[in-house]
Amino acid sequence: MPDLDSLAIDESLDEDFELDLEDALLPRQIAAAYKEMHPDPLPRGVYYSNLLRLQGELIKLQDWVQHHGEKVVVIFEGRDAAGKGGVIKRITQRLNPRVVRTVALAAPSSREMSQWYFQRYVPHLPAGGEIVLFDRSWYNRAGVERVMGFASEDEVEQFFRDVPGFERTLVRSGIRLVKYWFSITDAEQQMRFLMRIHDPLKQWKLSPMDLESRIRWEDYTKAKEDMFERTSIPEAPWYIVPGNDKKRARLNCISHLLSLIPYTEVPDEPVTLPERVFNPDYEREILPRDLYVPKRF
Repeated sequence: MPDLDSLAIDESLDEDFELDLEDALLPRQIAAAYKEMHPDPLPRGVYYSNLLRLQGELIKLQDWVQHHGEKVVVIFEGRDAAGKGGVIKRITQRLNPRVVRTVALAAPSSREMSQWYFQRYVPHLPAGGEIVLFDRSWYNRAGVERVMGFASEDEVEQFFRDVPGFERTLVRSGIRLVKYWFSITDAEQQMRFLMRIHDPLKQWKLSPMDLESRIRWEDYTKAKEDMFERTSIPEAPWYIVPGNDKKRARLNCISHLLSLIPYTEVPDEPVTLPERVFNPDYEREILPRDLYVPKRF
């Protein structure tokens, strides 16, 4: 009989490899140029072994949060193509979606634009026993809305006055609030945009807003620095994740997140597989062949 532990590890590595299959359809010149920008890649074995170890710890964190009724919010911000989505995928990959969910809101509707600014985010905050990951958040107002002119300077100033109190209220309510900014260089973002343009599996990630952000790089830099200065508070400081190296950024961010929360292993009841009930009088019906998916592979 095959070793079940070995099979589970092999299956996990296959799943990781499938999820991490990047740049496979890139033109050779772009792929070669990207490799030149990263002369010291993290060995695949080192990356995957550490990713699996950290994901095991994330399961312990999830169980602890659920067992103790904790509430956790993690905000992921950064420039376009900085790697926010990549780390969120690795965090949630092996977790229970009923406990850990991702919130990525679309542009506000006309009704939402007439509401209190934070109102559309509040329904997505966690109840006891939940972890919520915001793939962009209320900090849109300090970034894209400000830079692209979707919010007036008065609205931006009001946001800066309100957000510390809003976040302190969340923390007082028992929410553990963690804020990450993924930082990449100008050259790295340019290369990642080129990779998206030339990769048919990733072109959907490019929006007109992303392309406009290239033009306004310096404006985004100024907005980011202002945001750090005015919204990094003791109750909810900003943490910067250097993101030029995708794999290292993922491992560093997950490791840091785990270090911030005092989770412990929750004892669980051993699970035993019950015996199947066999009924000698039961006869399985023969179903029509056209109900089955064709076996093309």
